[in-house]
Amino acid sequence: MEQIQKEVEFRNLPLTVYQEIAAHLCQVEGVEVDLMPQTSSEFDYNQSQVGGLSISWTANTNEERVKEILAYYQKRYGSSCSE
Repeated sequence: MEQIQKEVEFRNLPLTVYQEIAAHLCQVEGVEVDLMPQTSSEFDYNQSQVGGLSISWTANTNEERVKEILAYYQKRYGSSCSE
């Protein structure tokens, strides 16, 4: 079965919000989420403790629901989302 993977980064979100997004996404059947480590070598209070989310799912997963969840958090926190 085909596995689809996507990396997503939200600017300036704290660790707890990343964990909330990951928990929400994991409620969609077939979705797995990992927190990616921060890659910056310099500490910055305005930067998240997390580098982003690595999201993977199978071809039969409701991909539209994944997109809806990501859009919800982007709108809720007014954070830019890069893929």
